[in-house]
Amino acid sequence: QGLLVVAMAQSSWAFQMTPALMGRRFASSSWFDKSLRPSSMYKPLQLTRSSVTRQSFPLVRMSSIAGNHPVFTDSPKLAVRQSTSSPKEWKGDLLFFPFPEVGGEDKNALVSLTGAAAELDASIDGLLSEIIKENEFKGKSGSSVLTRLAKSSSFKKLSLVGMGNVTQAAMASGFALGKQIASSAKTEKAKTAAVVVPQGFDSTAVKAMVQAVLEGIYHDVRFKSGDDKEKGCLLESLEVIASNDVYDDALVQSSFHINEGVKMARDLVGAPSNYVTPSTLAETARNIAKEHGMSCTILERDECERRGMGAYLAVSRGSAQPPKFIHVTYKPKGEVKKKIAIVGKGLCFDSGGYNLKAGAGSMIELMKFDMGGSAATLGCAKAVGMMKPEGVEVHFIVAACENMISSDAMRPGDILTASNGKTIEVLNTDAEGRLTLADALVYAEQAGAQEIVDIATLTGACIISLGDEYAGLWSNDETMGKELLSSFTTSGEKAWIMPLVKEYFESIKGKISDLKNIGGKGGGSITAALFLKEFVKEAKWSHLDIAGPVWNDKAGGATGYGVKGLTEWVVSKGK
Repeated sequence: QGLLVVAMAQSSWAFQMTPALMGRRFASSSWFDKSLRPSSMYKPLQLTRSSVTRQSFPLVRMSSIAGNHPVFTDSPKLAVRQSTSSPKEWKGDLLFFPFPEVGGEDKNALVSLTGAAAELDASIDGLLSEIIKENEFKGKSGSSVLTRLAKSSSFKKLSLVGMGNVTQAAMASGFALGKQIASSAKTEKAKTAAVVVPQGFDSTAVKAMVQAVLEGIYHDVRFKSGDDKEKGCLLESLEVIASNDVYDDALVQSSFHINEGVKMARDLVGAPSNYVTPSTLAETARNIAKEHGMSCTILERDECERRGMGAYLAVSRGSAQPPKFIHVTYKPKGEVKKKIAIVGKGLCFDSGGYNLKAGAGSMIELMKFDMGGSAATLGCAKAVGMMKPEGVEVHFIVAACENMISSDAMRPGDILTASNGKTIEVLNTDAEGRLTLADALVYAEQAGAQEIVDIATLTGACIISLGDEYAGLWSNDETMGKELLSSFTTSGEKAWIMPLVKEYFESIKGKISDLKNIGGKGGGSITAALFLKEFVKEAKWSHLDIAGPVWNDKAGGATGYGVKGLTEWVVSKGK
């Protein structure tokens, strides 16, 4: 057996290594990972100096398995400003001209040209009219036509964009137009672009449009090298041709702040687990707090033990990466009208533990996204720190760790004690997220939060219920649930209120403990929410299961879901 020796000033101590310890991976670059504490795996031995020989050290110093690629992408270098010039006078690469869908009984009617559109048509010798006629352009949502103009024109290319019924869904139309602008600008390699704001848009729709442009030009090639790197969007300038009552510079700037949070969340979720560890999340939280004048507390394992966080720490036991309990606090200037908390699930990798994720459909290769809730939480902290809303104190909380397998890992059948004293029988080690959230919710209420939202990639059952685009929303307070749903809808993120079925609680009620960490075969997302409810005593509470919308392969992977809706909710609480 091997010997691990720690030299002291007057004597030498060693830990006799059991076969289980010898098989353990050391991710730390130091000789002894401070996160590995004496337990049943370690047998303390008193040694004399003469008994220690060079052959007593079979361990090899291991470097990190991560490379030197950056964790975060660069912020977009896009300037957005208002323009009051007419479309025909604008100079640049690509002009977007949106048209609402033609209404009325005539199904063959094409869009008509009036005002600025008619002036533009006249300036380019009726080309706009010809394009509309040849393409039978009716302004339907999702339709578009792009053409190149003559060299004598002040701009190179013109894109007609169908907007559908703008008056019924201005916000949705704003998001759709922004996505089209980003996509076409990238395809056409445009550096400068302008968009004519259509009738029916207000300042919030313009904000939504700019937000969608910023999200659309997101470019992630962090882990590519050499010629394999795809070039990103070249767009440097976007002019918004709109009147002063429609263009609100403060709202447009807020879209940049929110996008910084969305980008951060996408970066964290999209990066592999050997880059984003609990320590990475902790360092990210520290940087957010330092940059934006907030406070940050990181509770290490020993402090979590003193606080009795047995549920959270049990999940972390199998990993060589030490757990990090993160608490960032934003305090506004002036009166605090409301104290709220956002709690994010922070599983940097979820193997499933001894109930290993295995076989087709397990998605173990994607379990880097199991910290999507913490990414949304920290992304929201970033946006809030930049926007500095009044009247609301916000606590951003993440219980970060990994769910791995080792001889010290949590086992099926273990009974854990959470920080509120409730006992939990672990029937499935792959239902670990709710265990970490349990202690985090108790902590959030102890911090004085009157309203708490937890956000987590919690259950596959929610994906089966709502698909890939909608988050499930549960709440112990109907008014709070509706307010949170309104914030997400306003921000363009989809959620659906789900029931807290009291009768289902019996399936998670323990026989030899207070609770079980899973219920029966049906209603898995509901029983998970009911489990979390047991760790909130008096505060208003809502739970968001984002297992579906956190990731979208068609849209390039990580979505940053939750940042916009949570930020909207935070701002609304201070009004």
